[in-house]
Amino acid sequence: MLYAEGFTFRNFVADAFAIFMFVLWFWLFVSVASDLFRRHDISGWAKVIWVIALILFSYIGIFAYILTQGRGMAERNQERTLQARDELRQVVGFSAADEIEKLNRLKAAGSITEQEYARLRARAVGG
Repeated sequence: MLYAEGFTFRNFVADAFAIFMFVLWFWLFVSVASDLFRRHDISGWAKVIWVIALILFSYIGIFAYILTQGRGMAERNQERTLQARDELRQVVGFSAADEIEKLNRLKAAGSITEQEYARLRARAVGG
């Protein structure tokens, strides 16, 4: 038996912590693995080496990937987000001209300030 005392608060906290650490590891593993398999800039052999490192050295492999590839992960994630947003805009029929027209009406009605108008217009035009 792992705990000779039976069910105690200390055992409950230890179990809760262990479950939390597993969920954390699983979330990080899925994040790293999804980034790794979506990459097109590394070879298949490099991916195999990373997968072996992730499996054999679970936490160390994940932290090593995040430390060495973290900036690239963030950039690739941002690119995927922008691409998904642009695809959604095409499907929905979003038009920057429509948004600017709405902003002009809001500004004319006094609902938004000049600074808000400039910020929102820049976002609508530039993405």
